[in-house]
Amino acid sequence: MKKISITIFCLIVLASCVSSKSTLKNVDDNAPNLTLSKNNTFVITEFCTDKKYGYDKDYPINIFFRTTRDELANEKRFLEALAGPKGEAIAYTKLESCCPFPSKRSDMGAGFLDVYEVKWEGQKKPIILYLNIYEKGILMVPVGLTLRK
Repeated sequence: MKKISITIFCLIVLASCVSSKSTLKNVDDNAPNLTLSKNNTFVITEFCTDKKYGYDKDYPINIFFRTTRDELANEKRFLEALAGPKGEAIAYTKLESCCPFPSKRSDMGAGFLDVYEVKWEGQKKPIILYLNIYEKGILMVPVGLTLRK
């Protein structure tokens, strides 16, 4: 009886981890498809003015491109297109995956955000960006960053 109770409790806890309603605010299935530059980075033409874009888990950078199977390649294609505020080369490190949400583009029915730390020379404190490979949205340069030349 005790094992059954523990099993039921664990199932309830696991089921509650993924809400049936997404909290993501900037998903746009009508966003134009992403394109690649000759350097194999994403072509980005817009600069965001919303300070939450990419910095808040509810406003991640949505980089869905053809399939979710190229997760690391797509994140690299986005991050390699960026530079620091004065054009500095950036370095980035994936810290974790977090923040489950429902997604039709995942075999599991749920997606996760990838959390990256971004640094450049002369920076006082690294920035944290949330990337989402499961959903589409307008791809923009987050506030405080520029495009790599």
